[in-house]
Amino acid sequence: MKFTKIQGCGNDYLFVDLTGGRTLPGGVEGAPELARRMSDRRFGAGSDGLILVTDPPAGSGADAGMIMFNADGSRGAMCGNGFRGLCKLVHERGIARKPEIRVMTDAGMRTGAVHLRDGRVESVTVDMGVPGLNRGDLPMEGPAGPAIESRIKAAGREIVGTAVSMGNPHFVVFVEGDVDGYPVESVGPAVESHRLFPHRVNAEFVQVLSRNEVRQRTWERGSGETLACGTGAAAVLVAGVVTERLASPLTVHLRGGDLLLEWGGKGTAVFKTGPTVEVYEGEWPA
Repeated sequence: MKFTKIQGCGNDYLFVDLTGGRTLPGGVEGAPELARRMSDRRFGAGSDGLILVTDPPAGSGADAGMIMFNADGSRGAMCGNGFRGLCKLVHERGIARKPEIRVMTDAGMRTGAVHLRDGRVESVTVDMGVPGLNRGDLPMEGPAGPAIESRIKAAGREIVGTAVSMGNPHFVVFVEGDVDGYPVESVGPAVESHRLFPHRVNAEFVQVLSRNEVRQRTWERGSGETLACGTGAAAVLVAGVVTERLASPLTVHLRGGDLLLEWGGKGTAVFKTGPTVEVYEGEWPA
């Protein structure tokens, strides 16, 4: 089975092209176990997850479909860095050689505008969709309505965070001081599996540098700490605006690189621009 490894700011995924009626060995039902095996960084190809590029649903108007699995085999609705990689693959493999790629994801239709250099896709601007701020959008237990600067107890600490859905759930925590010194390794998994989040949650830990610049670390549900998280960066901008810490446009410095985020406010979509790089092509023994 052929696959392509693509990374965006160090957030790397393995892509399998199932367009044109191609099938996955074992079917999509076997994809969770395949994702676990392929993503293993010691015994597999190594990645933050597996993304299947599929034919679009009939009548959807999409150019392709996207099914995403985290490294632990759990299915995710959307991944911003992985989405940029999918747009690159779809454009460069001729599946849809368009300036804008429309993709049906588990979080709904998403659009990516490709930016070329020497005929190759160098970066992509992604329509991340309209964020959800209600607890039910994640979901998150508690009274109906937003969870802005909500207090929870995790890893022996009181954590203050804001819940944001970008098609997948996020809990954004603004920290004091240098985020590199924050105990993400212990707080991250405690927040991810907190009882308030029945489907688990991605946790962002953010150091504010100015109203238009932050440093971010992310603990992703099912994958642990990753070098970048595109939906997480979008959630950071939204949480920062609603708590009056940040303004659009926002530059987010992640451990794997930088992303540019823009948001017009409530009821509008978040747009994210960032790089996408093909690492290699390979074959996985069926």
